[in-house]
Amino acid sequence: MDIATLLGIFSAFGLMIMAILQGGKLTLFIDIPSALIVFGGTIGATLVDFPLKEVLRALKVVKNAFLNKIEIPTEYVQLLVSFAERARKEGILALETEAEQVENPFLKKGLQMLVDGFEPKVIEDTLQKEIDYLRERHKMGSDVFSAMGAFAPAMGMIGTLIGLVQMLQNMSDPSSIGPAMAVALITTFYGAVLANVIFLPISGKLQVLSKYECLIKEMILEGILAISQGLNPRIVEQKLQVFLEPKLRELAKRKKE
Repeated sequence: MDIATLLGIFSAFGLMIMAILQGGKLTLFIDIPSALIVFGGTIGATLVDFPLKEVLRALKVVKNAFLNKIEIPTEYVQLLVSFAERARKEGILALETEAEQVENPFLKKGLQMLVDGFEPKVIEDTLQKEIDYLRERHKMGSDVFSAMGAFAPAMGMIGTLIGLVQMLQNMSDPSSIGPAMAVALITTFYGAVLANVIFLPISGKLQVLSKYECLIKEMILEGILAISQGLNPRIVEQKLQVFLEPKLRELAKRKKE
């Protein structure tokens, strides 16, 4: 579970609620028609902008922002180096048993292609296409939430305009202008909160997770290609350490010692 996502949302809403309670009642910021305009308008505009299939898929992947499991790249470096050592000593076919035990589907596929005797160029093209398509699918999910983050404030403004029109039609009672104005502005508030606390941050988190996952897969691909070329395990390790940040490189070096 991603504690940062939950902590960010709870802290944002918590601090806003505390600020609201300092100046009045929380019920002043609850208005069903305003919520319907913002939520309904945002969802409707999103469905116009994207196919239904992509919207539903994006709603399913939103759980990744809360339940993502960050893989440790140093573990893959050690694993791939061990595969390189075994392949160099016993041959590529010795990795067949390793492929059956690997849990990562991408790594399993790469090892199986090695064992099956595919040319390095074929392995590279196949696995690289899988990374590219994965990146595009993730981008689509992120784009859906980014679009919702753009539509929500616009729907809030539309709701405010609707409220102002209704208010101006009832100018005969001055005492109703203040409450009506407040309700009209609530829709803008709803749109701004949804965009800047929910939709846009989730879009950003999905982009970060996608980049991290693709980086891990690029590293695995580099290791698979190095093994297929029969490179020395030390060279394989040096190639893979390029993908690690300096702190992780130092940590891996200490563990090795």
